[in-house]
Amino acid sequence: MIFKLVIHLLVIIFLTAFTQIGGIVYFLVIIGLKNFDKKMKLVVFFVVYFLMTFAVVPYISPYFGRVKITNSDDLQPRSFFYILTNRNYVVPEMNEVLQSVAINFEKNNPGTKLIYLDANFPFFNGFPLLPHLSHNDGKKIDVTLMYKDGGKLTNRKPSISGYGVYEGPTKNEYNQIDVCKHKGFWQYDFPKYLTLGRINRDIEFSNKANRELISLFLKQQKVGEIFIEPHLKSRLKLNNSKIRFHGCQAVRHDDHIHVQLR
Repeated sequence: MIFKLVIHLLVIIFLTAFTQIGGIVYFLVIIGLKNFDKKMKLVVFFVVYFLMTFAVVPYISPYFGRVKITNSDDLQPRSFFYILTNRNYVVPEMNEVLQSVAINFEKNNPGTKLIYLDANFPFFNGFPLLPHLSHNDGKKIDVTLMYKDGGKLTNRKPSISGYGVYEGPTKNEYNQIDVCKHKGFWQYDFPKYLTLGRINRDIEFSNKANRELISLFLKQQKVGEIFIEPHLKSRLKLNNSKIRFHGCQAVRHDDHIHVQLR
């Protein structure tokens, strides 16, 4: 009995930390259907979770100051995972920034898309979106870097998740990664374990496109800070004061771009 309770508790904690609403749904199902078999409980859990995620949460989140990111031909999540786990919520101002940047980037580079990764959960300021330190107020989002294939921009990315494949420093560039790791910040390199698989090994980092994309975000008055690794800031010749180093306590940012509002 105690073992079952511990297992249920761990599942609730995991689902809550990973999706915000999953733990509540799981708790209600195991309590409300305690006399049903496991298969039926599992089916009901998935049905209720899907209904909550797609038919309920998007209509409740605005009361908490968050909106679901408006996807379009120009703006897409890296995968359905980010929608399914409710990691695609932002304050309305961030949604407007994303739409503007995506439209303008595609206008200058026809056929390209702005691809986003983790944003925020739909409810409650201060509720952490693991493994991030700061995605807890609707004002932060990660977007993918831009790559080229045979000299042309492509929407393909080097990892399945969008994280973990780095555009590391060259021998002549400042190596903040080594500095942080030598200081004992072991987690700094951790996202390399979160790729879910490396793909598209033939694509290349585009200096021009990444500089242009970041510059579009910098032009948005509501954007307060952008985090990328120091060697990329130098390589792309970006001197704007909004571009800052995120600190060794975080993780490296040469696999994605972190954008946050003022």
